[in-house]
Amino acid sequence: MFTQFVQQFGVTTCGTMVWGWHGRTLSSGVHHPQYGDCWLRLLAAPKAKAGGKLWDGPRLAAERFDGRVHKAQMYASVPHVLDDFAYLAELSRAITEPVCSEEPVLREEPALPDRWWASLQTDLDTVAHGTSDRVAVRQEWINRVVPQFLNVEPPQIRHWAVAHGDLHPANLTAGTPYLLDWEGFGLAPVGYDQALLTAYSCLVPGFVKKVRDIFPVLQNEDGRAALLVVIADLLQSASRGDHPELAPALHELARTAI
Repeated sequence: MFTQFVQQFGVTTCGTMVWGWHGRTLSSGVHHPQYGDCWLRLLAAPKAKAGGKLWDGPRLAAERFDGRVHKAQMYASVPHVLDDFAYLAELSRAITEPVCSEEPVLREEPALPDRWWASLQTDLDTVAHGTSDRVAVRQEWINRVVPQFLNVEPPQIRHWAVAHGDLHPANLTAGTPYLLDWEGFGLAPVGYDQALLTAYSCLVPGFVKKVRDIFPVLQNEDGRAALLVVIADLLQSASRGDHPELAPALHELARTAI
C-alpha cells in the first residue's frame, strides 16, 4: 500500500522506512518534484476503527496552524479504503533538524539558546489562543485517574485552552524549534503542554527549572492543576510498562504541585 501512495503522489523514496508506535504508521523520507524533500506517512486501521482524534489530528492541525507556528507544512492528505482496512496517507514538508531527545523521556540537558525558548513560548501562546472542538483531555478522565495514581482529589479544571497535546522532547527539534506530531492536539487544561514537557524531563532537574522559569503558568493554580493531570497520565502509562523508571521522579514532582 505504501508503494501505491508513492506512485499516487509522484514521489521517490529517499530514506529508510520507519514504523510508528505499535506499528500503526509507516513513514519514509521522499522527494517531490515540486515540494522537494518531504515526509510520507501512512496510517492504517481496521475500517471500523478509522477516524476520530488520532486519525484527523494532523490534517486539522494543518488547517489551523500551518504558517502560524513552526510545524511541518502538510501538502496533501489522502484517505483510501481497501477491503476491511482504512488508510490515510499524508505528505508533509521534511523536517531535518535533530530532535531534543531520541525518546520522549529526557535523559541529558540539551544546550538551547534563549531564542529557542522565545520561539517555543510564542508558538504555544498561538496554539493556546486558537479554537477547536477537539478534546485532548476530559474532566471525567481527570476525575478517575488523578485519585487512582496520586491519591489526591482531582483538580476541577476552570480554564481550558487548545494544546499540542504531546509536547515532549522527542517532538521538539533542537534548532528552530519545530513542533512535531500533532495527532493529539485539542482542548486541555491551561498549562498542559508546559506541564507535559516538565514531567517528561523530570530526570533532568536543570531542564525542569528552566521550563518553570520560562513558563510562569506552572507557578499558578492552573499550572499546578495541569501538572497533576500529566503526572497522573504518565504514572498510568508507567503502570502499563511505558517508562516505569519515571515513577519515583514523577511522585516527587507531584509533591511540588499538591
